[in-house]
Amino acid sequence: MSKAADRAYHFIRGEILSGAMTPGEQLREETLAEACGVSRTPVREAMRKLEAENLIQRSDSQRSFVATLSVDDIAESFALRAMLEGHAAARATDRIKPGQLATLFDHNAAIRDAVARETPDIAAFIEHNRGFHTVVTDAAGSERLTRLLASIVEQPVVLRTARRYDRAQLERSAAEHEELVVAFRHRDPDWAKAVMIGHIRRAFHVYSDALTAPPRDPKTP
Repeated sequence: MSKAADRAYHFIRGEILSGAMTPGEQLREETLAEACGVSRTPVREAMRKLEAENLIQRSDSQRSFVATLSVDDIAESFALRAMLEGHAAARATDRIKPGQLATLFDHNAAIRDAVARETPDIAAFIEHNRGFHTVVTDAAGSERLTRLLASIVEQPVVLRTARRYDRAQLERSAAEHEELVVAFRHRDPDWAKAVMIGHIRRAFHVYSDALTAPPRDPKTP
């Protein structure tokens, strides 16, 4: 991929993952080229890569849109993530280093701080949550597992899930992280795997419940 295409790729991907580009939104090459400061050819190349990553969908008329995931797509994504991250947590128990345990603690302390604010800092929560899970995956010591997780976890669903959390759910997420750290310290793969799977499954139900809930009556307090 050329430097121009790489720049376009990271720009478009970042806009999708941040939620600035919403599901179903049409992506026009000329508009994206202007925003990225490149020609349409590298934008086209970047969009092909994003389509392969399931972040962009192409219609029969060859128009491109930000991917819209069905409930089944989301359920499958979370199921795969639970299996893979559960396996990563189990592998990490025998491989995690003291420095990585300290980094997990630091990330979760930052999460606690973000949640404790008068208005929870969701951006900080997402940043340190990603950092926490990245350390676990790195500690598992499997490049193949890292690649597989990258193709599943880094989707807009993760961002939208966090935005659906209330304060109690954010605090519950931090508590599950703390339990994972304890499981790692005890070198207990079954415990770590069970906590991680439960952590991911709870996130799925938060997202699924919000997605399928009936529209709220604005007159209802």
